[in-house]
Amino acid sequence: MTVRATDTSRRPGRHGALNRRTSQVRAVTEGAVVAVWELFWQGVSAPFTVMNTIGLVAFALVGSSKAIREEFDLFGVAIVGLSMAFAGGVTRDLLVSRVPLVLRSPSEIVLGFFGVLLAVALRVVLRSPDEHPVTLVADAIGLAAFATAGAIVATEANVSAFGVVAIATINAVGGGAFADILLDRSPFILFDDFYASCAVFGGAAYVLTGALGAGGGIAAAVCAVVTVTTRLVAVTQSWGIPTVQELGVVK
Repeated sequence: MTVRATDTSRRPGRHGALNRRTSQVRAVTEGAVVAVWELFWQGVSAPFTVMNTIGLVAFALVGSSKAIREEFDLFGVAIVGLSMAFAGGVTRDLLVSRVPLVLRSPSEIVLGFFGVLLAVALRVVLRSPDEHPVTLVADAIGLAAFATAGAIVATEANVSAFGVVAIATINAVGGGAFADILLDRSPFILFDDFYASCAVFGGAAYVLTGALGAGGGIAAAVCAVVTVTTRLVAVTQSWGIPTVQELGVVK
C-alpha cells in the first residue's frame, strides 16, 4: 500500500496555522485583561482622573456624531461635541464654587478634540455612527463616567447626600441637554428614554457605598458599574418612564 505523503505533509501546515491563530487570540485576550486590570487599579487609586477622561472622550464622540447626522459643518460638529463634553462639568464646578476644570487644564481641551476626531473617523467607516452600537455604548460609558466624576467632586465639597446625587446627575446629563439645545430640539432626557434615572441610581449607589464604610475608589467603581449597567439594560429592554397620559391620569 502506498502512503499518501501529501496528506501528512499538509496537516502540520494546517495545525501550525491554527496554532498561530490560537496564540494570537490568546495574546490579544491576555493583553485586554491586563489593560482592564490596570484601568481598574488606576480607577481605584485616581478615580476622578480616570472617570473624567473617559467621560470627556465618550461624550465628545457622541455629541459630534449627532451634529454630523444633522449635517453641521466641521466647526458646528466641534462645538456640539465639546459642549456635550464640557457643559455638565462646568455646571458641576460652578455649583461647588470653583473655577471650571476646563479653564484650568489644557488636557481637557485635548481630550475633547480627540473625541471629536473619533466621531469624524467613525463617520468615514460607518453609515450611521450616531445609531451604531459603538456610539450607544460610548454614551452609556460617558454617562457612568461623568456621574461618578460628579459624585466625587460633590463629596469633596462636603455637600449633603442629596447634593451628591444631584450633582452626579447634572454632571452626567447636563452636556447632553445643552447639545440637544444646540441641535434645536428639546432635551431628550425630559421626555424620552430611561437615561437621567441611570445617573440618579449611580449617584445613590455612590452615597450608599460610602455610608457603608467603603473607600472612595470602591464607591466610584460601584457608581460607574450601576450607572452603565442600568443604562445598557434600559437600551436593550427599551425601558422608559411613562407619561401622565400613558398612566391614564389625563387624556
